[in-house]
Amino acid sequence: MKLHTNNWSKNIFLLLSFAFVILIVGCEKKYTDLTIQQELISDIQKTYQNVSELEKLVEENKGEKTIQEAFNTARIKYKKVEWAIEYFTPNPARFINGPALDELEVAENTFFPPNGFQVIEELIYPNYPIENKTDLIREIKKLNANLKQIELHFEAITISNAHIIDASKMEINRILALGITGFDSPIAFKSIPEAAVSLESVKVLISKMKLNSPESAQCEKEIADLISQAAVFCQKNNDFKTFDRAFFIINYLNPISKKLVVFQKINKIENTNKNSVVNPNATTIFDKEAFNVNAFIPSEEYQYSKDKAELGKQLFYENSLSDNNNRNCSSCHNPEKAFTDGLKTNQSLSGGNLSRNTPTLTYASLQNAQFWDMRQLDLEKQSLDVIQNKDEMHGNVANAIEVLNKDAAYQKLFKKAFPKAKKIEEWQVQNALASYIRSLNAFDSKFDNYMRGESNDFTDEEKLGFNLFAGKAKCATCHFIPLFNGTVPPGFQKTEQEVIGTPADKNGKKISPDLGRYMQYEMPQLKNAFKTPSLRNVAVTAPYMHNGVFSTLEEVIDFYNKGGGVGLGIPVDNQTLPSDELELNPKEIKALAAFMKTLTDKKYQE
Repeated sequence: MKLHTNNWSKNIFLLLSFAFVILIVGCEKKYTDLTIQQELISDIQKTYQNVSELEKLVEENKGEKTIQEAFNTARIKYKKVEWAIEYFTPNPARFINGPALDELEVAENTFFPPNGFQVIEELIYPNYPIENKTDLIREIKKLNANLKQIELHFEAITISNAHIIDASKMEINRILALGITGFDSPIAFKSIPEAAVSLESVKVLISKMKLNSPESAQCEKEIADLISQAAVFCQKNNDFKTFDRAFFIINYLNPISKKLVVFQKINKIENTNKNSVVNPNATTIFDKEAFNVNAFIPSEEYQYSKDKAELGKQLFYENSLSDNNNRNCSSCHNPEKAFTDGLKTNQSLSGGNLSRNTPTLTYASLQNAQFWDMRQLDLEKQSLDVIQNKDEMHGNVANAIEVLNKDAAYQKLFKKAFPKAKKIEEWQVQNALASYIRSLNAFDSKFDNYMRGESNDFTDEEKLGFNLFAGKAKCATCHFIPLFNGTVPPGFQKTEQEVIGTPADKNGKKISPDLGRYMQYEMPQLKNAFKTPSLRNVAVTAPYMHNGVFSTLEEVIDFYNKGGGVGLGIPVDNQTLPSDELELNPKEIKALAAFMKTLTDKKYQE
């Protein structure tokens, strides 16, 4: 009897042990098999916890260094989930790590004060004064409230492989244009180590897709190796001012981007329609055909075609569009001068001087607003605005159509461009002119060829200039790579304006009296605000600024080097440009100018 009891006890012990092992293994399996969505939610919760820890340290009046370190920890944690928050929830994302500037809704004449990591960064860097405590706690609470809302959103969505690939590509482009340039860490300068974390998140994403064909596994390994090497490069070269961005892009970001496209093709993953601006089949954002001009058209019937562009080219030189039949589009936008006029400010129809400089039409199609004051949203409205403007062309499209209808060559061109149309209409004239402007994006500059690996003739000075542009000089935080205008990557859904305090003249004693965008929307943030123009072809489109106040690139650089209008001593209450000096030395100024000259399209090169 005793022996039987012992055997029974032993069996029970073995069964319990076996059950315990099964339980442990099951728990481990459940953990390792977390879906991308589950892990994402977990990481958002951890970010929330890190932000809560920061709040606790502020409440307890811990030291400046302790608070800054806690902030860095929280934002590093955020960088693990940045890819998803920015991709799936772009609107609330701007209040997580967006710029510390009011978010304007000009059509409603309202604005939203900024909040998120960058606002908190301003309160604790470079120093944390204790009088900032109340504001700091308030901003931390708002940040965590937004994180909670985003967590709820991710509990309800479905994440497909197509989403993962698209989001991964966008994250690479975000790191390139907003990460390593310091856009989202403008004071703490933690962009480089943060970029490493963002890259690692992409590696984890790809590994969790579990597409295990031999070819797919090999490509996944190549992506992982590249990302690991890129992360090590960031860790070893983490100084913001000396980081070699040109090397990093060419040797890491571009190859990773190309491998992601290969990985997508191997696994036959469909493209999404999430981001229509960037061609989903582009191997990198520097591809010649990377950008889709049709993403900026008013509606589908305005789709670009070569036939429309050819018609538009003819209309570009058509004098009947002006009141006196002596002026056409090329009168102010000279193709030989990269579609500018070389004048300080434009000349009126009567021969007098207008108040604004003539901007280039090259790359104008890759913006979400036209004119210095952004008063028109698309090129169709822009063309009509100029034609009807009493100081520019003072024309009438309806009257011009009467002339065009009598011209057999024009009738043939219109029929070819608009085959379904029964007659020439005003919208077709506008669309044709806009289509011609949409054909002016060459992407064949020395810079483009270098970034695509088609040439290796960038000088050391030009490389230094690019690294300054995207780093110490902070140019790329407004003139975003690779368009070098104010259209914000990686979604390119918005074009920004800035208040830089442009002086009225070279004496630099008072601001230009031109109120800019404020003339359309009387919001105090928009006083003296102007669209951020493209710097492509900038070397051949002088003079510069909305009023043509500067004659050379060196003068422009000097203005920024001193901190804009405020740096010159001009009172500018709403300047969005940081007013601190950039501390560029003469060698760096020369290099920066040399780099900007590499943005000249082939046809305008000497």
